[in-house]
Order: sequence, then C-alpha cells, then structure tokens
Amino acid sequence: MPFTTEHSLRCRNDFPALMRGQETNLAYLDGPGGSQVPRVVIDTMGDFYATCNVNTHGNFPPSQEVDRRMELARSVLAAFLGAEDLKCISFGQNMTTLNYFLSAAIARTLKKGDEVLITQLDHEANRGPWLRLQEQGALVREVRLLPSGQLDLDDMAAKITPRTKLFALGASSNALGTVNDLALARRLTQAVGALLVVDAVHYAPHFPLDVTSLGVDFLLCSGYKFYGPHIGVLYSRPGALDSLATDRLSVQDPSAPYRIETGTLNHAAIDGLRAAVEYLASWGSGTTLRERVSDAMTGIAAHEHALAKFYHDSVREIPGVRVWGPDFSLAKRAPTVSITLDKMTAGDAAKALGKEGICVWDGNFYASRAVSVLGLTDRGGLLRTGVSMYNSRQEIDRLLEGVARLA
Repeated sequence: MPFTTEHSLRCRNDFPALMRGQETNLAYLDGPGGSQVPRVVIDTMGDFYATCNVNTHGNFPPSQEVDRRMELARSVLAAFLGAEDLKCISFGQNMTTLNYFLSAAIARTLKKGDEVLITQLDHEANRGPWLRLQEQGALVREVRLLPSGQLDLDDMAAKITPRTKLFALGASSNALGTVNDLALARRLTQAVGALLVVDAVHYAPHFPLDVTSLGVDFLLCSGYKFYGPHIGVLYSRPGALDSLATDRLSVQDPSAPYRIETGTLNHAAIDGLRAAVEYLASWGSGTTLRERVSDAMTGIAAHEHALAKFYHDSVREIPGVRVWGPDFSLAKRAPTVSITLDKMTAGDAAKALGKEGICVWDGNFYASRAVSVLGLTDRGGLLRTGVSMYNSRQEIDRLLEGVARLA
C-alpha cells in the first residue's frame, strides 16, 4: 500500500519532537534545514552506547558487534541509494567535509588549464570545495541561473567541453525546490570523459534514488535531512575512489570505502542512520529492503508534493506575496517553497511566524550565489517552507493564515 495522508498522520506518533510539539503548538515546516527523528533512531543510538561503545576491529565481542553494525549500515545505505555494493558507501562528519576531502583528492589529477563546472544554483557545499581548485590553476566556470529558478540548459551544454574534467551539480535546490536534469548532465559529461559529482542532500529526503541508473561518479547526501543523525554519506562508483590519492594516514585501509574516511567515525550515529533508512522502508512494500525503501520514498514523494503544491498555489494568491522557483506543473519539483513579502523582510516574517509556533527558515540557506543572482540579498533572502513526511494540511493552513496576516 502506498504512503498516504493517513500514514503521514499515523507516523507523527513515531517522532517524539512532534508529540512535544502538540503541547507547545509547534509546526515543524523546516525540513530543508534538518528533519526530526523517529524514536527508533534515538533508541538505536542509545542501545549502541549501552552495549557496544568500543572501537572497531577488536578481538572481543563488543568490538565485533560494532564491525557487524558498520557493515550492515553500509549495506542498508547502499540499498537506499541503489548502489552496486556496500563498498561504494563511505561515511564522514558531514557532506561538506566529505566533499572537501573529495575535491582535494581530485585536485591531484588536474593540470593547469583543466576546467571544472559548477552552477549558480547550488548550495555552497558543492561550490566552495571546487572554487578552491582555482588556486591550483584550474578554471572554474558556472552554469547560469535563470529568473525562473532553473538552470540554463543551453549554457550548461555550451560550457561542458573537452577541457571539462568535472561537473559538480545539485540534484535539487534547497532554496528554490528546482530538480535538475541529472540524465542530461550525465550524457554531457560522458561525452567528454568528465566526472559527475552530485549533491543529493536536498533530493534524498524526497525522492527514491538510483545511483546505478543515474551513472554518477560520486554522490553525497546528509543523514539529518532524511530522519537520521548528523552523518555525511558519499557514494563512489565502483573503482572511482580507489583511483584517487586521498588525504589519509599511512595506517588507514587504502581500499574503498575506507580510503576517504579519516579518523574514528561516529559509530553510534552511523548505526542511527541505518535505523532511519530501515524506518523509511517500513512504510513501503516489497520482498527486499531496496524494493521497500523505493516504494516508501515514492509514496512519501507523492504526499509531500501534494501538500507543497497546495501551499504553493495558495500562497501565491495572497496579495503582497511573490513565490520564487519553478512552477509545480513540472514533472518533478521538490516540496520546498520560498517566498518574499512586499512589506516585510524574510527575517521579520520568520520571527513573527516563529512566535506563533510555525518553524520556517529565512535567508539564503547557504545557496548564497542563487539568492544574489535573483537580486534578493539586500532584501534578506527568502522565506522558506519545506514539507516532510510527517507534515499535515492543518499545519499548512496555519502557515497560510500567518502569511496572509503578515502580507
């Protein structure tokens, strides 16, 4: 049975913060900044600390249990992403740190005059690590952002040339909800032999992912965006990581996936992330974990899309409000809606809504280049609402009433 509105209301009981929110009248519409976590994730991390809070690779039972849980976590995340093998899954402190490690390794393969392509739409976590390569003589170019909130695909095609060695692209914009054409990016990069690095931090919580079908070389995401703790995840195409000279100690295992993992990992959080994916899969049908999680994410995507579309279509009818980003008539659109108010900055609006218990974000959300290109920096950026699996129509109605009063 697909994930439905009834399931969304039922799943709220699984999230302790939402139960507390009933008492304090909080509406968590801040998912793009980080989701709440279900009780099973909290319990899993607590159990880790209570039963096997030791390091890996020891010759005693608690350490062997940690080894088992870490391998299981890689296997579960591989199923979540559609990866070929658990050896494709590396963990790190967060997505940004992993991407800096990745960029440093890839930098060693570049020569002066080689080109790297980024976009004006992306979060700085998928811009900053690549902009740094200019210090080594690489030419970093940008794909232009259109006023519609979409990338200029003609500009993208023109800027991927035989000199392009890497294209860093977000799967979805955390500021505008835009879903980018990854299939086109893969065709263009393959034609010139360039790497494709995808930031899926804002995409992974809202859509089923299949990295194998996408054909990406590297893909990064963050567990705290899809109901888990703060852990970064890196998918590497088989063989792609082994060919890079990563920053690592001489005693570090040189093979994938360990090759890019520095120091002792946050084992309890990794175990918690495994529990988060298994929780998502519990809302789907199928005989394998991969089938269940894909089915669940498909249903969750439909629920979130319907709520976000209702908010998008309703809020743009309020006088004094402008909605930014692509229209919901597109085949794919993340359930993230950003607006500006004619008579109030985004920051002042967020503060006023916060006093009513409505949790939304304001600013540029580290997509500072996109907000600048749209001419919104001096206006305090955007007022952003994000829909997660546990959000309800009642919460959206409260938000619409609050925005109408402010406008």
